[in-house]
Amino acid sequence: MKIQHIFFDLDNTLWDHRKNAYLTIKELFGKQEIALKYAIDFEEFHTVYHDINEELWEKIRDGLIDKEYLRKHRFYDTFKHFGIDDEDLAMFFEEHFLDKILNHNELVEGAEYILEYLKSKKYTMHIISNGFQEVTERKCILSGIDKYFYSITSADSVGVRKPNARIFEYSLDIAKAEKEESILIGDDWIADVVGAQNFGLDVIFFDVYKENRQEKGLKAIQHLLQIKEFL
Repeated sequence: MKIQHIFFDLDNTLWDHRKNAYLTIKELFGKQEIALKYAIDFEEFHTVYHDINEELWEKIRDGLIDKEYLRKHRFYDTFKHFGIDDEDLAMFFEEHFLDKILNHNELVEGAEYILEYLKSKKYTMHIISNGFQEVTERKCILSGIDKYFYSITSADSVGVRKPNARIFEYSLDIAKAEKEESILIGDDWIADVVGAQNFGLDVIFFDVYKENRQEKGLKAIQHLLQIKEFL
């Protein structure tokens, strides 16, 4: 059966979360004069934050913690790493981070071009994200890509996250799509690739970190424009 529906992961597949988060944290860091008050180098702070945040998101994905835990700990644990035990400061960063990140809406290189290309080929496109519902929708609207999507599914609306089969099932359902005519494109090996494969959904792995995974029959790209090789 010919592919008709394309399901995109959002963060770091289309919407450049890494870059937008970096710019937002840098702004808050400067506003709170962290370098001056605590003699912490921003690049070092951001690296520690990035590693902690990635680890917490993996735990959310695996159902070990909830989003409240993540929100309470990602900045708190980062500051703690530098010997600063200050819940108020951590919460200032957390609360402003989610608002301010939406001031930065950089897309992954080639995102708009490929969406336009796929639209011209008459594919019906959807978003399926592990992010927070309210933020996911605003990211799409503020970056101007919402117009390309028939449906936007966020993990919050289902109560489970990728790789759980229920989120794929839910998303296909609201998209009015059959599994055999659908494909998922995402950058997370476990959530997107393993999740889709276990569900029986075709998948293209956006190998941003050049992991070069060797798996028979795996469709993999390192730049969004390479999607044209498959669709």
